[in-house]
Amino acid sequence: MTGHVLFLTGKLAEPQLRQVLAEIQPEFTYTVHQLGVSVAALMTADMIRRRLKDTFGADRVIVPGRCRGDLDQLSEDLGIRFERGPEELRDLPEFFGRKARQPDLSHYSLRIFAEITDAPRLSVEDIGRRATAYRADGADVIDLGCLPETPFPHLEESVRALKAEGFQVSVDSLEDDDLLRGGRAGADYLLSLHESSLWIADEVAATPILIPETHGDLDSLSRAANALEARGRPFILDPILDPIHFGFTDSLVRYRDTRARHPGAEIMMGVGNLTELTHADTAGINAILLGVCSELGINQILATEVSKHARRAVAEADLARRIMHAAAGLGTLPKLIDDGLMALHERSPFPYSADEIRALAQAIHDPSYRIQVSSEGMHIFSRNGLHTATDPFALFPELGVEQDGGHAFYLGVELARAQIAWLLGKRYTQDEPLRWGCATKDDASAGVDLHAYKQAGTTLQRKAKDDE
Repeated sequence: MTGHVLFLTGKLAEPQLRQVLAEIQPEFTYTVHQLGVSVAALMTADMIRRRLKDTFGADRVIVPGRCRGDLDQLSEDLGIRFERGPEELRDLPEFFGRKARQPDLSHYSLRIFAEITDAPRLSVEDIGRRATAYRADGADVIDLGCLPETPFPHLEESVRALKAEGFQVSVDSLEDDDLLRGGRAGADYLLSLHESSLWIADEVAATPILIPETHGDLDSLSRAANALEARGRPFILDPILDPIHFGFTDSLVRYRDTRARHPGAEIMMGVGNLTELTHADTAGINAILLGVCSELGINQILATEVSKHARRAVAEADLARRIMHAAAGLGTLPKLIDDGLMALHERSPFPYSADEIRALAQAIHDPSYRIQVSSEGMHIFSRNGLHTATDPFALFPELGVEQDGGHAFYLGVELARAQIAWLLGKRYTQDEPLRWGCATKDDASAGVDLHAYKQAGTTLQRKAKDDE
């Protein structure tokens, strides 16, 4: 950012804003203007339109991140570009650093095969619904998993129904007959063929995913690959990823060796053997495995969501592939690209110290409660005082809301969120839900009406002020 920048702020935040800007020492010149509002977060576009009389020769205006209203319309009305800054002042250095280079997460090279592992037990309609959900989470290919000794009489119908809806389809089975039926019905891929079952590839047009004849036998995998290459047929190699303590490290070496043997070949990794069979949060596992894929040029993974703890594995893999692709393109570490894979912790959970919060509390002159979190715990304050604790129950006797059930409920919800944020090291913002990255769906799909909740909190705070 160059030129002259105007920062709009409130009375309480002005000293902190000036201090942060002084620490940044930006290359651009700037003016800090206090707009006549105590709390910067209460600023609105309409308020700016009414009160801003001078733009101080600025090229653009930065307003607080929680400023409400239509800034595009405000920019048009006042003839200068308005832009929201970060929600917390302490994030300003990162805010300006990111503006110089914002990674593009719209691109990726890796494709996700999402397996419906119990397809024979589902109706065609249920398979379609599962496939639609997987596609919404980022899946590129829907894999129909066949079960041993389980009839799948509607296999062909399922393949055709998915193809009619625009899905790419793979059929996954240990039985030759299932693979033939799936291929003849129009499946795009078959999992999995080996050296002795290559004849199936001569019967159907589907692209085969090749595995070793016997587990770990890379020579047989190479012979199968060479045979299909001689026939001019495309194929994908899968050396097989093993679970931890059952050959995991050796299997990673096999992927490296397969890439060395076949520099230009397409390779698949079945990440489910780790995400499903390791009781750890799957976002981190996906990040590591897709980092391996990025380094080795592996452009296909097979993902599953069988275990309850792996229920977001496809969405996590989707974000992980985008992050790794962006980092590789920039030649950087996969840091500061996107925070969506950090579900439990955050890079900068506590933007203000306890001393800074105490200083802010001393400047408050109304009865509405503010809640903030520092490394020391939860802080709740109004003009009636500041209270700090690590347990919300320790704060309740200090709040004076025993006779106001609605206000007590509101503060209880907020303090519970604040405690979770403090325990885990997450960013807490009053009247906002905690953010869990791609481990959860968006707020609307989770059934949280944020606008209504914020309005309820504001109403309760105003009621407390009126009652006093």
